[in-house]
Amino acid sequence: MDLYFMPLACSLATRIALNEAGASARYVEIDPLTKRTLDDSEDLFAVNPLGLVPTLRTDEGDVLTENASILQWVAERFPDARLAPKDTIGAARLRQWLCFVGTELHKGVFNPFFDRRAPESVKTYALDKAKAALAHVEAHLAKESYLTGEFSVADAYLVTVLHWTLATPIRLDDWPNLKAYFERLRERPSVARALDVERPLYVKELARHKSA
Repeated sequence: MDLYFMPLACSLATRIALNEAGASARYVEIDPLTKRTLDDSEDLFAVNPLGLVPTLRTDEGDVLTENASILQWVAERFPDARLAPKDTIGAARLRQWLCFVGTELHKGVFNPFFDRRAPESVKTYALDKAKAALAHVEAHLAKESYLTGEFSVADAYLVTVLHWTLATPIRLDDWPNLKAYFERLRERPSVARALDVERPLYVKELARHKSA
C-alpha cells in the first residue's frame, strides 16, 4: 500500500496505526506547498482531487481519503492489532471520538493556527474554543487510560493532534490528565517510531521552504 503524507501532519496518525499493526507501506512524502512528491514525479491532485493527506492507495489499487475513514480501514484490515473495539457500542464510541478529534480539535481548534490567511481574531476565537473541547477530553481521561478503554486508532489521531500544541499557543498545563496522556503516548513505541521518522523530515521541509 502507499500512504501519501506530509511530515507531522494528520497523516502521522495513519503511520502510527500502521506501526501498531506491524504493517509495511510505501510512504510517499508530499511537499505541502507544491502538493507534489519531493522528486517531482507525482502530483497529489492526480491521486486525491482535494490534494489532502492522508491519502492511501491499497494493495488492490483503491484510493482512500479522509483521516477517520483511513484509520478505520487500517483497524479493519489488521484486526489482530486490536485498534478498534469489536462490540457495537464500542465501535460507535470509536466513531464518536474520531469525529470529535477531527471536527472539534483538528479543524475547529488547530487549523486556524496553521492557516496563514486566518486573521488574529479567528485564532483568538479558536484558542477560546479549545477550552471546552480540551476540558471534555480531560474529564474522560480522568476515568479512562485511552479514549475507548484500550489504545485505538482514535488515540493515534488524538496524540497526533496534541503534538501540534508544541507549535501553537495552546498549552496542556491546565489539563493534567490530558498532559499525562500525551506524555505517556509519546513514549509508546509506535508513536515514538513515527515521530523519530517524521521530525527530521519536518525540519528538512522548513529548511527547504526557507531557501525557496
